[in-house]
Amino acid sequence: MSETAVGVRRDGPIAISEDCDVTLIPSGDRATLRRGDRVVINQALGGSITVQTDSGHLARIAGSDAARLGLGYLITQPPSQPIPAGDWTFSLDQVTEQLKTVFDPEIPVNVVDLGLIYSCVAEQLADGTHRVEIKMSMTAPGCGMGDVLKVDAQQRVAALPGISDVNVELIWDPPWDLSRMSDAARLELGMM
Repeated sequence: MSETAVGVRRDGPIAISEDCDVTLIPSGDRATLRRGDRVVINQALGGSITVQTDSGHLARIAGSDAARLGLGYLITQPPSQPIPAGDWTFSLDQVTEQLKTVFDPEIPVNVVDLGLIYSCVAEQLADGTHRVEIKMSMTAPGCGMGDVLKVDAQQRVAALPGISDVNVELIWDPPWDLSRMSDAARLELGMM
């Protein structure tokens, strides 16, 4: 799936056109950027925008708030084709594809290719729907973005038809390391 970011200017600072709630990276703390604050866009992937503030902090802005960056509009969600519930057959591959729409806010790589998904299992329930259990980690144990990415993963998977329950658990053992990254992630980050 390719991402489309329309109107993203990466060549200089952008003034925030109205107050905007953000999540600070890596702490996960909530903050507000004020009208007139200047930011530089680092990445616009997976439904959010990562910016660097004048003070040097990184912050995550919801894609729905792109207009507050003075961009008018910004498409940061992967293009998707609606799947009619009656035409859909459950597959863990489709769950994995959904998880590939969740991006680390500091690294332009999705959580699957980054190796943060440790396991993904499904159980069919009596009503024919599925419960999905996901175990994921972060690149560092103290990362405050864990709960943010956990919610992103849960919401993306829950949006698939035929899934009635999603549980995402953050785990720290074994600790994440570079060997968990896919070849695609290594290539993206210039590590090959």
